[in-house]
Amino acid sequence: MRTPEERRAERAAKRRRAVRRRRALLGAAALVALVSGAAVGASRDDDAPRTGRPGGTGGGDAPPGTRADPREPLQRAVGRLVVLRFAGTELPAYARRALREGRAGGVILFGDNLAGPAQLRRLTHDIRAASGGRALVLADQEGGDVRIVRWAGPERAAAAQAAAGAARADARAAARRLRAAGVTVALAPVADVPTVPGSALASRAFADEPGAAARAVAAAVRGWREGGVAPTVKHFPGLGGATVNTDDGPADVAGTPDLGPFRAGIEAGAPLVMVGHARYPALDPRRIASQSEAIVEGRLRRELGFRGVAVTDSLEAAAVARRAPVDLAAERSVRAGVDLALTTGAGSAIRVYRRLLATARRSEAFRARVRESSARVQRLQRAYAGERP
Repeated sequence: MRTPEERRAERAAKRRRAVRRRRALLGAAALVALVSGAAVGASRDDDAPRTGRPGGTGGGDAPPGTRADPREPLQRAVGRLVVLRFAGTELPAYARRALREGRAGGVILFGDNLAGPAQLRRLTHDIRAASGGRALVLADQEGGDVRIVRWAGPERAAAAQAAAGAARADARAAARRLRAAGVTVALAPVADVPTVPGSALASRAFADEPGAAARAVAAAVRGWREGGVAPTVKHFPGLGGATVNTDDGPADVAGTPDLGPFRAGIEAGAPLVMVGHARYPALDPRRIASQSEAIVEGRLRRELGFRGVAVTDSLEAAAVARRAPVDLAAERSVRAGVDLALTTGAGSAIRVYRRLLATARRSEAFRARVRESSARVQRLQRAYAGERP
């Protein structure tokens, strides 16, 4: 029989051997990632932006070989999944702290955050400084009346861009102005195709014919990327069949939407896709799209091959609020495969962060899901927000 001291010594020796084995495995994995990354990087997408950022299709604006890092503090991995909103033209202290401490991966701007070009540059500089250059800066910038940065464009609405054959040029010009102002993600283009009378998205769509819409979406995606801003194809899997805007209330969409415009945007290299909040009984009779694994993982990831960042539409939308509070809605979305939880209400970001962190600490499966999403968002940050590996 061994003494307690002998047993402790044996356990310590086993731990040391295990540590050496893990280090050897990690070293081998890193070497494989480096070699495979170099091989993949040798071929460049002809449509990649000429801005020094990596390119590719299927949401491939990301360095190859990047994987979730299990050694990263869980708090920071969770924080990268949260987009926060604040009021006013200056970065408030609580938002500065959240960015500095890694409790948010990005910021969304609205009209009340802007007073002019010089002020916006100061604000985005403060956001970058607080986050160490990591935070994404998002703005709705579809064109026409739907553009937060009014002086940046596109000045024409989507339909006018498509009719003039100018979707790519308009997006490229707008992106250059946004990039100069410090905005890194455009919540555009709209890939919805109106299919019913009174479609809520009719005034924001490129066309009411899927083929024409697909061509315009692909052109716009290329233009945004060429200008150095990450485009976001929305609202997956398509809100053209809804007569109610999900911001205002619940919406059901009959049948299966035509995914052609989304496929075209993804193949053009869209790094983000926004998942909407309508319900599609033919695809998932119980859950809205942003909380449906069948739609996010099944349709978006497996069917369309999307490898980029999936972001929710605003979690404060009425279609979401009727079903769950914002923190529970965010958890359901992350479980379904969404990567970024877009909060737009006062105090929502911290509630979402705390719930996601508590759930990740409790559940190994959810923790793995968080780290998978965190890796995707980090790739996007490195490509567009200025963060480097």
